[in-house]
Amino acid sequence: MALRPIICLPDPRLRLPSETVEVVDASIHALMDDMLETMYEAPGIGLAAIQIAVPKRVIVLDVAKNDDPPAPMCMVNPEVIWSSPEKSTYEEGCLSIPDYHEEVARPSRVKVAYLDRNGVRQEIEADGLLATCLQHEIDHTNGVLFVDYLSRLKRERVMKKFQKAARLRELGGEPEEE
Repeated sequence: MALRPIICLPDPRLRLPSETVEVVDASIHALMDDMLETMYEAPGIGLAAIQIAVPKRVIVLDVAKNDDPPAPMCMVNPEVIWSSPEKSTYEEGCLSIPDYHEEVARPSRVKVAYLDRNGVRQEIEADGLLATCLQHEIDHTNGVLFVDYLSRLKRERVMKKFQKAARLRELGGEPEEE
C-alpha cells in the first residue's frame, strides 16, 4: 500500500468522467488499497480514484464512527440505480476542496449497484451519511463536485478562491487565510 497525492481544485482532471473498469484484478486491488490508505491518512470518509489522478470508476469509503472499528467499503463501477424523492441535507466537504464545507441537499435514500473486490455484482441500500457519501463519491466518477449543487454565486466564489491559491503556489507564494 502507498499514500498517493490528492489532486485539488482547480485541477481540470476532477471534471473528467472516469473510465469503466473492465476487470477487477490485482491492479484494481492495489489501487483500492492505496486509496484506503490515502483516505484514512487525509483524513476523510470517502475517496474516488480520480482524486488521486486515476480516471477509473473506483471509490472507497468508511463512515464508521470514531469509536467503532473501521468498516471500509470498496466499489468498482458504482452507480445509483434508485433514489428517494425525499431529501436530506448534510454539511459536505471534499479532500479535493480542502477546508471548504457547505450544506448540500441530496436524496435521503439510494440503492447503488457495484462490483465488489471479487468482481461480483452487489447492491446496497443506504440512508443517512452513507447515502450522502455514496452519492458524493459516485459524482466524482462522473466529473461532478459537491460545489456544483451550490448557488452560482457560492460556486464561483469557491472556484475563484482555489484558482487564486493555485496561482500563488505556482509563483512560490502561500495562499492567504480568509
